[in-house]
Amino acid sequence: MGKLSENQAELFRGKNWATVVTLREDGSAHSTPVWIDTDGENVIFNTSVGRAKERHLRRDPRVAVTVLPAENQQSGYVTVNGTAEITEAGAFDHIDKLAKKYLGKDKYPYLKPGEQRVIVTIKPDKVETQGFE
Repeated sequence: MGKLSENQAELFRGKNWATVVTLREDGSAHSTPVWIDTDGENVIFNTSVGRAKERHLRRDPRVAVTVLPAENQQSGYVTVNGTAEITEAGAFDHIDKLAKKYLGKDKYPYLKPGEQRVIVTIKPDKVETQGFE
């Protein structure tokens, strides 16, 4: 099992975007930029029910996520490969937390009427890095 170092976790805590890669039904890769978070052990992001990445992960929970530092993308990266778990519990509070981090707003301003949010938690199987050992 992979484990994030404190230095790597800080990259996920920072105001850095990540790219999440899921698998389509035909096995091809689907990549999406996302706001990213961590609890120090797992990698976390938030999405809407019905989006491609959410549908893909419900069918096949294998996932990879790569984060680079926004201020200096030449300094390295961290990639986590793992297994995703999806939950609705706390998803609206979590997207508000991310809106504060990325937009400086207390509430996520793009919520659509009736939209369902989920938290995706990635349990690392493998952590690969360059520059963030």
